[in-house]
Amino acid sequence: MNYRHSFHAGNFADLVKHALVLWLLERRQGSGPVTVIDTHAGAGVYDLSGDGARSKEAEAGVARLMAAAERPPAIEALAQEVARLNPHGGANLYPGSPLLIAGRLRPVDAYIGFELNPPVLDLLEQALEPFPKASARGGDGYDQANGEASRSAGPLVLIDPPFERPDDYHRAADTGAAIVRADPRATVAIWTPLKDMETFDGFLRRLDQAGVKRVLVAEARLRPLTNPMKMNGCAVVVLNPPTGAEAAASEICGWVAERLGEAGARSEVWMAGAGGAA
Repeated sequence: MNYRHSFHAGNFADLVKHALVLWLLERRQGSGPVTVIDTHAGAGVYDLSGDGARSKEAEAGVARLMAAAERPPAIEALAQEVARLNPHGGANLYPGSPLLIAGRLRPVDAYIGFELNPPVLDLLEQALEPFPKASARGGDGYDQANGEASRSAGPLVLIDPPFERPDDYHRAADTGAAIVRADPRATVAIWTPLKDMETFDGFLRRLDQAGVKRVLVAEARLRPLTNPMKMNGCAVVVLNPPTGAEAAASEICGWVAERLGEAGARSEVWMAGAGGAA
């Protein structure tokens, strides 16, 4: 199964990922300047109403979010950004992580988004033009993230691959682990689909074997994990989570599972590794 941004923009997994990333950004901004590094940035913004909308997943995701009468505080920031992009209402346009983050940067902050696909890189550059503190770069984000992180103090790194390659789980784990080993002040958020627990448990074991001591695992399952060919849920795994991340993730994942899930939906948020949040 692959997970291309453009095919699935605005679905339930985007809500989990983007709400938590915005919370992490706000939390990190409270302690000084922050550089955000996005290894698989995508196009930046997605038209959910045109020919490029390949699926109806957004109707079961962001459309329901925006129609909700009540939203928890941890997910409200995402709803505000969607509303800003759609001033006439609805959710025809959906912001990817580059636009969400760029719109909340301060003069002391920076965003660097990597994109390997040249046509998508062109779209990313266009989306980021209005934001002087945000930049798009071509290339393999896995290869370049470590070097970029080494030039930043305590960066926030988002690893969100399309899972088209069989080594994405390994490369995501290895890249995240290398960054936090080199800089214990860094925070890395890794998004993964949930298809079956064997694959996901292997990913978590690899992080543990790499010596990552503090890991927050936030899962939103829309259905039981009985069909490994289907994305039954998603997880955001946060290395070096800041204080309050567990509560925020519980609020986000709980709302998504309860409001958007099928029979048997649930959320699970827990700390792995040694030690608590800093």
